[in-house]
Amino acid sequence: MSVTIKDVAKKADVAPSTVSRVISDSPRISEKTKRKVRKVMDELGYHLNYNGRVLVSQSTQTIGIVTKVSSVHSFENPFFSELLRGISDACHESDYSIYLTTGNTEEAIYQEVVKMVQGKRVDGVIVLYSRQDDKVVPYLRECEFPFVMVGKPVDRASETMFVDNDNIQASKDVTEYMIALGHEKIGFIGGDSHYEVARDRLEGFRLALSNHNLKVNEELRKNIHPGKVDADEVVKELMDLPDPPTGLVITDDYNALLVMRALAARGVKLPEDMSIVGFNNTMIAQLSNPPLTTVDTQSIQLGHESARNLIDLLNRPDMIKKSVIIPTVIVERESCKERWIYRQE
Repeated sequence: MSVTIKDVAKKADVAPSTVSRVISDSPRISEKTKRKVRKVMDELGYHLNYNGRVLVSQSTQTIGIVTKVSSVHSFENPFFSELLRGISDACHESDYSIYLTTGNTEEAIYQEVVKMVQGKRVDGVIVLYSRQDDKVVPYLRECEFPFVMVGKPVDRASETMFVDNDNIQASKDVTEYMIALGHEKIGFIGGDSHYEVARDRLEGFRLALSNHNLKVNEELRKNIHPGKVDADEVVKELMDLPDPPTGLVITDDYNALLVMRALAARGVKLPEDMSIVGFNNTMIAQLSNPPLTTVDTQSIQLGHESARNLIDLLNRPDMIKKSVIIPTVIVERESCKERWIYRQE
């Protein structure tokens, strides 16, 4: 026979309503009483009936996670795993579960979100990207469904709750770091320009070069698109130039690792012949050869804050929509080297 709230109340010598308030972590109950009741719950093996809780509260205690177009490539990239870890930690703290999209096309993901919302499968949604021509965010706005974005919204930022880095400043800082090492021919390898983060990091790169009176050479600007343009092709195009770059700013550690491997295959020595910086400070940055200098975007914290903010929004629907900017820092390792070639006046 399953253990009931009345059983817990009887053994703890409290009212059943007190047990209910302990379960909901009511501030009206003292910590001493909470500890006593929770101890009895553990002793008796009491488990909350979530199905009944959903029927009573109209809450699923579940948060939907909307990934980029390809969940396959998302799982390959450690940044996604760390982001998800931060979300998972925050959800666990507040007793929420996670519902993850798995589609590999924009339409498939959109239809999954529609099912989430219309089927009342989740209480709110975290969108792990910000991109142009997206159908998901406008749909959530139209439905007035609670959501938080990881990334600065393409539009209506003041009306949207989001968590992000200052990607323009971060890219500017790391490009200036490369310039300070004496590099003037610096290449930029970004991602899909449909995404806001890719455009912001390119803007920061351009700003840094402009501020130091360095020319922006479009031949040195490339993008890596999963399934379209790969690292080997990009490296070939760059290194076959009459005047190839001596340094590369690559806006993702995963892509940086692929580029480093392609360079090594061509006999390019790192960092003697080429200095490289990445973004996100994932575990592969430490494991690469040489270890990768990278911008720490604090991916776990990005995930944690996005979930924490959504849960706050679910508890207080009338709260002011806020944005949270997570600071970044450059983590120096061995993938960069000084290159003192002075400009001719």
